Amino acid sequence: MALIVQKYGGSSVGSLDRMHHVANKVIQAKEQGHEVVVVVSAMYGETDRLIRLANALSTQPDSRELDALLSTGEQVSMALLSMALNDKRYPARSFTGSQIGIHTDSIHNNARILEVKTEIITRELKKGHVVVIAGFQGINEHGDITTLGRGGSDTTAVAIAAALKADECQIYTDVDGIYTTDPHLIPEARLLSHISFEEMLEMTSLGAKVLQMRSVELASKHSLPVRVLSSFSDGTGTLVTFEDKIMDKRLVSGIAFSREEAIISISGVPKQIGMEGRILAKIGHANIEVDMIAQNTTAQDTIDFTFTVQRREYPKVLKALEEFATDVGAIAIKTNAKVAKLSLIGIGMRSHTGVASTMFKALGDEGIPIQMITTSEIKISVVVDETQLERGVRAVHQAFELDKEPAAMQKLFVE
Repeated sequence: MALIVQKYGGSSVGSLDRMHHVANKVIQAKEQGHEVVVVVSAMYGETDRLIRLANALSTQPDSRELDALLSTGEQVSMALLSMALNDKRYPARSFTGSQIGIHTDSIHNNARILEVKTEIITRELKKGHVVVIAGFQGINEHGDITTLGRGGSDTTAVAIAAALKADECQIYTDVDGIYTTDPHLIPEARLLSHISFEEMLEMTSLGAKVLQMRSVELASKHSLPVRVLSSFSDGTGTLVTFEDKIMDKRLVSGIAFSREEAIISISGVPKQIGMEGRILAKIGHANIEVDMIAQNTTAQDTIDFTFTVQRREYPKVLKALEEFATDVGAIAIKTNAKVAKLSLIGIGMRSHTGVASTMFKALGDEGIPIQMITTSEIKISVVVDETQLERGVRAVHQAFELDKEPAAMQKLFVE
């Protein structure tokens, strides 16, 4: 008998028909002899509806009360799914995050889980019950309801699975698993049977939205296998695991991309030791995260400091930098809020040469200028004009033959 934690997202529980379908998935696991804990998201569109209600009443809703409001979406799902299971003669009990004992810090709307109590879950499992838990929420030290940010139900499921020492955490969504890139953009994208935690962390941080980044970090920390599956079709999905567990190691696993990027460049900055830190500190004080960074020295012995941020943040960055630029005597601040980031990811990059040149050649052959570049051991990211992103993804996907089996492209590179 295995202990499995299953998580179902908003599209999976988006209607009563789909709720019945999820109940049948749970029953299937029970009939295979497994103990099952289920974590559910709010029904599709419900969280957005609740946010609209809050914004209609207040221009800046109180964060504590907003958490109290948003947590109700998952509570509706947990109760309905439990009703469906009970109606099918499979005893189920539903619980909120606070009832179970999911303790978080006090950062409302984006809390982090500190501890998960297991006593109630273990007690109910021993009775043969399916335990259904509201995702996305917990309780802080003051007894206030907190929520975990977008995608937080993934983190709830992984945290519960880790606390219970479950055999596997299964994340059910509206896709069959993790693909080499977004199959809606590139129909020939290939489903991956396995992917490493390290690669998944990179893909998630670089724009892939299948899993919440915190959930991958937590699973890696606790050595917990996570499987991404479709709620709407049968299949084995994609297993997220450690690199040494993957037999068919690939040179490149996939391409992630983000359309919501902006470039900001502050030019003519006096060349002084520590100036870079002063610029970043100014941005950091506005609680804005900087991504890619480039710097060059001009003929006038000043520096041009260029970086990228999320597009929604760039007006705040401009406001934070304008006074600073005047104070240090910078010449100008230039912006481009119509760019996108394209990233190539793969653990095979550690031991193969020629990956960057192949990627850059593919983009060059398509006439796509690269505006910025950043690299790590297992990723190469470039910034391109947003209108050229789709062509860029397609060109790089074809260059690395990601629609084919892993062994094909590796022969072209030197170990």
